[in-house]
Amino acid sequence: MKRILFASLSLLLLACPPPRNAPGARSWVYQLQNADPARLASLAFDVVVMDYSRDGTDTGAYLPGEIQTLKDAGKTVLAYLSIGEAERYRFYWDPRWDTLPPAWLGPENPDWPGNYTVQYWDPAWQQLVLQYLHRILDQGFDGVYLDRVDAFEGWSDSLGEQEAAARMIHWIQRIADTARATDPEFIIIPQNGERLLDLDTAGILKETVSGWAVEDLWFVGTTAAPPLTTAERLRSLAPLSNGAYLLLSVDYVDDGTGYQGTNLSRIQLYYQKARTFGFLPYAAREDRALNVPNVIPGIQP
Repeated sequence: MKRILFASLSLLLLACPPPRNAPGARSWVYQLQNADPARLASLAFDVVVMDYSRDGTDTGAYLPGEIQTLKDAGKTVLAYLSIGEAERYRFYWDPRWDTLPPAWLGPENPDWPGNYTVQYWDPAWQQLVLQYLHRILDQGFDGVYLDRVDAFEGWSDSLGEQEAAARMIHWIQRIADTARATDPEFIIIPQNGERLLDLDTAGILKETVSGWAVEDLWFVGTTAAPPLTTAERLRSLAPLSNGAYLLLSVDYVDDGTGYQGTNLSRIQLYYQKARTFGFLPYAAREDRALNVPNVIPGIQP
């Protein structure tokens, strides 16, 4: 009887629609450095992904009224939140960690100075991130854009891939449950790490996330991504490709030389590929600084 009841409940859950995900959105902008809410409100992008702070610090945090300015302009506003790495410029960083790090804090990321590996399943780390989440909620953001969910891959050797994935999946679920206790329509968009969808045997993510975001899906910088890699990533994302989820793509294809010739052709090709597969594309600058809204006349937004 218990097994039958459990199966029935599982089928009921699978039949439920995903949470709110910016219906009708046709464009998005991704700016993490020095975003100006008034400037972004004046542009035609439908979805805005930005940091909770102008410079990443708590003193630079946006006021609720500034986020409301964007929402009043019809934007869906998502806050960037790294959940798989610690960032030393955030409010939660304790200077004592430089010489006496907590057990859950690992080495610095050689590709991103100031970012550090974490044991993302550790209760102490999760409590810090949830404090961060509550600040985002207080600012009035519509949702979060979760970075470094792919950090589970770095723990696959020591934990086993399935266990490392399960811990990240439950961490995403905890973030969603915490946020939706305050705002039931809070949007959850993980970035990268889409293989989690393959490893999610219980289907938790499909019932939790509002969509997914990916970097470098068709291009890695200005070079075409390996076709087999692109195909494999698209296969992982297939469970979210039914039109009910918000799929965001950012490729760093704009080399900054102007919108003509090879640069324009590459951007147009990227847009064509992303649109064909149901993604909202964002052509970012090749330098990956994400410090300006990249407006491309006639294309973006």
